Amino acid sequence: MSLPKYQQVAATMRKRIKEHAYAPKSLLPDQNTLAKEFGVSRLTIKKALDGLAQEGLIYKQSGVGTVVLGIALENGEDSPAERFDGLTKLVGSAHVRSKILKFDITFPSPKVQKQLVIGPDDPVYDIRRLRLIDGEPWIIEHTYFRVKMVPNLTHKILEHSIYAYINNDLHLKFGGAYRRIGATLTTQEDIDNLGGKEGEPVLQVEQVVWLTTGQNIEYSISRNLARNRSYTVLDINQN
Repeated sequence: MSLPKYQQVAATMRKRIKEHAYAPKSLLPDQNTLAKEFGVSRLTIKKALDGLAQEGLIYKQSGVGTVVLGIALENGEDSPAERFDGLTKLVGSAHVRSKILKFDITFPSPKVQKQLVIGPDDPVYDIRRLRLIDGEPWIIEHTYFRVKMVPNLTHKILEHSIYAYINNDLHLKFGGAYRRIGATLTTQEDIDNLGGKEGEPVLQVEQVVWLTTGQNIEYSISRNLARNRSYTVLDINQN
């Protein structure tokens, strides 16, 4: 299956930026020019540029245009702290595999009720997955979804991308996410599944994702060895 047009455009532009075909601190061509070059709509160009901006490769400066930063960190395993669209989309489906450690339906604990804004009798999926990149264990994800909002989940879906199922099959659109990133030490589960050592630093990400309707759809906790993956923040002064 070929990538969506905007991802194809973004991939070409990303390559140009990294090879300095678009030089750092230079202005990109305007959206009309890019749309004509790639043979796509301005909306497609906008979506491609929005993705590159999230990666810290470009930024839009009011009254000037879109400026090439060319300063993004080169570690492909880093994740922008504001990005919430999933590991598969970040590194590519060909590189990601999921091992299901737990897949149950249960009633939510008080904490899950609070994070998803639901009652005690609203069933949730309780999912724990080990995410592997190119066969290497990378992240343990512990995720809760409302059964009513994400019906008919299967092992096959969990082995690939849940987000792709939510977007493409259920036609639900993510509105945003809140993430809290902290540091801790390995648990026995981290040692067993991630290959960590006792007392090794671990990064833990607690996340709530909501839809464009404003409804919370996911509460999750992800853990990875600090030596394997870090999180980046791009802070731009638009004044």
